[in-house]
Amino acid sequence: MKVAALLLVALLPLLHAVCPDKEPGLQAWTPGHSQDHRVTIGYGRKVVLTSSATVHSIEILDGGKLVIADTSRPILLRAKHILIGNRGALHIGSPACPYKGNLTISLFGRSDDRDTEHSYFGRKYVGVGTGGTLEIHGEKKLSWTFLNKTLHPGVSDENSYLFQRGWGNRGIIIHVIDPMTGVVLHDDRFDTYRSKDESRRLAQYVDAVETGMILAMVVNDEGSNNLEDTAKKSVSRLGSQQLHRLGFRHPWSFIAVKGDPSSAVEDHAVYQGTKASSEARSSRVFQSGYGEHFTITTSSQWMQEAEWTEWFDRDDERGSGDWEKLADLHKAYPDRLCSNPLDIQAETLDGVPSNQTGDVLHRNDKDYGFVCLNKDQTHGLCRNYRVRFLCGKLVRPHASISIDTVSNSTVLQLAEQAVGWQAGDRVVVASTDYSMHQAEEFTLLPCPTCSPTQVKAQGKAEFLHMGEEVDGVDMRAEVGLLSRNILLRGEMEPGCYDNEACKFFDFDTFGGHLKVERGFKAVHVSGMELQHMGQQSMGHYPVHFHMNGDVDERGGYDPPTFVSDLSIHHTFSRCVTIHGSNGLLVKDVVGYDALGHCFFTEDGPEERNTFDHCLGLMVRAGTLLPSDRDSKMCRDITNGAFPGYVANPRQDCSATSTFWIANPNNNLINCAAAGSEETGFWFIFHHVPTGPSEGLYSPGRTEHTPMGHFTNNRAHSNYRAGMILDNGVKTTQANDKDKRPFLSLVGARYGPHQDADPLKPRVPALIHHFVAYKNQDHGAWLRGGDVWLDDCQFADNGIGLTLASGGTFPDDDGSRQEVKNSLFVGESDNRGMPIPDNRIWGPGGPDLNGRTLPRGVDFPIRGMQIYDGPINVQNCTFRKYIALDGRHTSAFGFRLNNSWQSCPNNNVTDITFDNVPITSRVFFGEPGPWFNKMQMDGDKTTIFHDVDGSVSEYPGAFLVKEDNWLLRHPDCIDVPDWKAAICSGHYAQIYVQTRNPASLNMLMVKDEYPDRPLELEGALGKRRHYQQFQPVVTLAKGYTVHWDQAAPAEVTVWLINFNKNDWINVGFCYPRGTTFTVLSDIHNRLSKQTRKTGVFMRTTQREKINHSQLARGYYYWEEDTGLLFLKAKAHKDREEFAFCSVEGCERVKITAVIPKGSATSDCMAQAYPKYAEMPVVDVPMPRKLPNAKLHTPEHFLEVKLESYNTRFFHIKEDFAYIEVNGKKLYQPDDGVQLTVIDGHDGKIVDSKSFRNSILMGIPAQLDSYVNGLQDGSIVLITSKGRLVTKGPWTKVLEKLGADKSTKLKDKVAFVGFRGTFRPDWVRMEVDEERAKIHQVLPIPIVRKRKL
Repeated sequence: MKVAALLLVALLPLLHAVCPDKEPGLQAWTPGHSQDHRVTIGYGRKVVLTSSATVHSIEILDGGKLVIADTSRPILLRAKHILIGNRGALHIGSPACPYKGNLTISLFGRSDDRDTEHSYFGRKYVGVGTGGTLEIHGEKKLSWTFLNKTLHPGVSDENSYLFQRGWGNRGIIIHVIDPMTGVVLHDDRFDTYRSKDESRRLAQYVDAVETGMILAMVVNDEGSNNLEDTAKKSVSRLGSQQLHRLGFRHPWSFIAVKGDPSSAVEDHAVYQGTKASSEARSSRVFQSGYGEHFTITTSSQWMQEAEWTEWFDRDDERGSGDWEKLADLHKAYPDRLCSNPLDIQAETLDGVPSNQTGDVLHRNDKDYGFVCLNKDQTHGLCRNYRVRFLCGKLVRPHASISIDTVSNSTVLQLAEQAVGWQAGDRVVVASTDYSMHQAEEFTLLPCPTCSPTQVKAQGKAEFLHMGEEVDGVDMRAEVGLLSRNILLRGEMEPGCYDNEACKFFDFDTFGGHLKVERGFKAVHVSGMELQHMGQQSMGHYPVHFHMNGDVDERGGYDPPTFVSDLSIHHTFSRCVTIHGSNGLLVKDVVGYDALGHCFFTEDGPEERNTFDHCLGLMVRAGTLLPSDRDSKMCRDITNGAFPGYVANPRQDCSATSTFWIANPNNNLINCAAAGSEETGFWFIFHHVPTGPSEGLYSPGRTEHTPMGHFTNNRAHSNYRAGMILDNGVKTTQANDKDKRPFLSLVGARYGPHQDADPLKPRVPALIHHFVAYKNQDHGAWLRGGDVWLDDCQFADNGIGLTLASGGTFPDDDGSRQEVKNSLFVGESDNRGMPIPDNRIWGPGGPDLNGRTLPRGVDFPIRGMQIYDGPINVQNCTFRKYIALDGRHTSAFGFRLNNSWQSCPNNNVTDITFDNVPITSRVFFGEPGPWFNKMQMDGDKTTIFHDVDGSVSEYPGAFLVKEDNWLLRHPDCIDVPDWKAAICSGHYAQIYVQTRNPASLNMLMVKDEYPDRPLELEGALGKRRHYQQFQPVVTLAKGYTVHWDQAAPAEVTVWLINFNKNDWINVGFCYPRGTTFTVLSDIHNRLSKQTRKTGVFMRTTQREKINHSQLARGYYYWEEDTGLLFLKAKAHKDREEFAFCSVEGCERVKITAVIPKGSATSDCMAQAYPKYAEMPVVDVPMPRKLPNAKLHTPEHFLEVKLESYNTRFFHIKEDFAYIEVNGKKLYQPDDGVQLTVIDGHDGKIVDSKSFRNSILMGIPAQLDSYVNGLQDGSIVLITSKGRLVTKGPWTKVLEKLGADKSTKLKDKVAFVGFRGTFRPDWVRMEVDEERAKIHQVLPIPIVRKRKL
């Protein structure tokens, strides 16, 4: 990559050694102005254009050469087209001699012109044909950079000037100020009190100041003692009329423009002594350029400061009242009080101000003092008051000169030197909020005071643009240069006309275009602006390399082809299009306000192209391709395009992207996608190349092609996502089987392999230092394997990152995805700003202040969204994910409304949480807004592996959905705030495919929990010819499977994530009279071949199914219960990340002949309790990490409550205990036991029993105990014996959060809370035999704030 990045710098000097317009033998060419003049430059003719011209067209061929002269006069060249044909050449500057003048090439014409259009190039173009040469090299300017200081709306970054002096700076102070800029050019001080020489120096200084300069003058302290007439006269000539009156310590201020006495403003004051202030103050407004003005204010004064005395309390309220007279206080405290106070304050001895006591005050005066009379009070007695006085200090001198600039301009602080940027240039500042429409254009102004990294722009910002790192994420706005000294533009009509595009646009979209044909001789374009280019028709784009093949050394181009330092803006169709071309360098290009995909690779064969330091922003929908179109265009253009077709815009269209990459083998380095209607970077896949590229590669090649370099890119302010790696385009025309239009979006899967060969080793796609923020839906959605992210940053996205499996079952290839060393921020300090049309504004962040939000106010913001897997999340930090009551924000979350599988090999390790409450780390979902009913299969089977306990505090634990009893065991620990359970075990998946019928639901039951079935509706639509169910299961357990219709005639069980010798026993429900054929086979993902491996024989002994072998297995058909039992066991080794074995997916296939008219195959009532089993913990639960090893002040408190009875023959015993972090407290007596825990630190405060005898009456003792508990207390309650289940005492439970409707039984386990709110973890279990709660509580207990 270093070689590619250096090509431009290292090889440019080789192109031309001299300025092209100085080349010997050039003939001056001045064609004049005629729109009918068709110019041909050929037969070896070489000309130089020296002045503006208008012609119909220019064709350069057969050794002809056109050079544009680099003159001091602007040149405007107008033509309908410029065609550079075989051996023709157009030269504008060279790398060694960049063009310095101002050149505009203006392409005119309409789409409905009568001229015959060119068969290849069309109309209104600069075309480089076979054998043609195009060399354009404008001035080198900084293409784009970042703001380095936040730009606030309506605020200029220009600093006002303030000069202040006091003691030790005696005399007359002068400032000389530039009248155009308000900048201080020089300043000096003249001690005219001490020396007549200083007076003479003052006169010489004033006389030497240049006419037209502003002089601002003030006296500080004393300036009259040795002020001579020469100085007074010099100042009088400036317009002063009062300097001659200056006396000892007199304040004096003066402002004037030299040479204009009438401009003078002046003030003079008399010194009032050491205890009185005096001031002379002058001010004047001056106009500067570009509508700005500044105000100069001069002040010369003697300032008196003041301070409060101590409090005095000479008298009290006894007697006639409280008398605090000033005269009496002077006598009592002669040295601690001034004679003439400036103010007085009175208050009671305990600090209540006198005006708030309600007393009637007789006197409260700074000159008299304070008096309160008892006789005036209704209650007969004043309060006891104290007083203090404000006393003035001795005066001190103070002189100041200030300059306050009021301007309609803004200073932009940049991250780099603004090389080449000039007054009059246009720049664009990108949005740093969710809406791309907050990008703003500015015109640069002269700024002689700006540093090299500053520019002044006309006007004020309307929106907030960040210029700093926020919460560890670089959110600086991009600043792109739009102006260049060479401009290629299209001349436009005032409105849209005679065009299909007019349905969607009210402006003319028929711009110019630059197109390069295969076989060109040389093309190098840099330093050029392109405006109003592109057309809403295929093949006509601002810059278009069309079917050129290899354009670098591989194609014989030395130096390689490049376009660089281009400003492409306000375009009507894309920015840079690469079609069937390889090895092109696109560097330092800005694309702004474009229709359709901006940086566009077209058909799929484009490889080895490099986009280096390119910026795209404000990318809008266009009409050309389905993927360009928005919803309205999609419907209007394609509805009914094929009989019966109805557009589905979100699936078929709506993919407008800043970077549209149709082949992964391209390089994107240091690029920014700063706002599009849909996506920033979209990697899309053409299963076969389309259009003119048809046949250039074999089917499916791009889906396996390794990714080029993707490093240091960023995406923000996009609607759908910052980055998507997913989908393909439909490469067939609409037909009866698939009515979607050609090139509509379709599904595709990315699995990169060496040499794009799926039989060779996998090659991970590496995404390094990708920054995605303020994208409304996703920071990134990446589907494929292997895709690895490192050192990435995601902030303020609706969903930070989703990694979707590339190994779509059953075509899994053992891939994985991972994200390491990355940062996720939920709600950063970049709060955005409220704007009138922004409806998504609400509270958020740690401070709950108002902010812009990504989707809806209650949208569940997630950092890492776990979908299917397998994935690995390692060494990542999650910051500022804070759930509210009404918004389920979480660091880890799951895909909403998910019908697909969830993999138990989703591993999470070494996670750091920063400003993420422990309750907001994970959320599994609950029915409600956005989550809907939580009834889809993927919603029910979510799971991930907390490898080191950095999420749950239980190393090695699995987090599962709280109500998935296929995965739970008796020792699982509930996490109510997460709607999850912490479990241990060996887990895998089975994929159950059903046919005949496919439109049925499946009920799966774990024998250990027959009353907790899992109902699945299938991952596929009910109209498909087969259905697929994908439960996660606990290995080495027994299950039964039931249906909501008659059982399917064909059931295939795929063993997924089974290691060798892993197994489960399954009983499938069938109607009586069913007969079976059962076999085992292996499906190879690569060859797509299925090989039979064995058969299952029927046995009359159920236990014999456990003795099955690969070649011969056994099934047990029990007609009484309707269950067909078999053991599903893996016999092959499995790759580490593969779903299936190294030889393929092991399967068991059941083919059944089912009697017609059979009823629903639900055998639950017959199967249980017959086959119910005692729950067993096969894998012991991990021990909780000690609090000392946790990196956050929060932690979980594990509590276990159990109330139960046991029987030994006829003897019945009751037991109850409460366990807190491993410490058990047994309940000694019948009744209830309350254990109180401090909700702040999790320590046990007390444990107390209340017998049944107390509960039977008026429970004053229990009620008093609970009422006396401190707010924020956790209260754990168990029962023992025959409980009093009714009566007044139960109201105590309601005070602690119990539901009023709960009917108590003998056995009670209750986790309650004493406080002003009800936490999510308050829970009660009741039963006649056993009540048990085992859960964790967040410590400290913090109330979730309301939305």
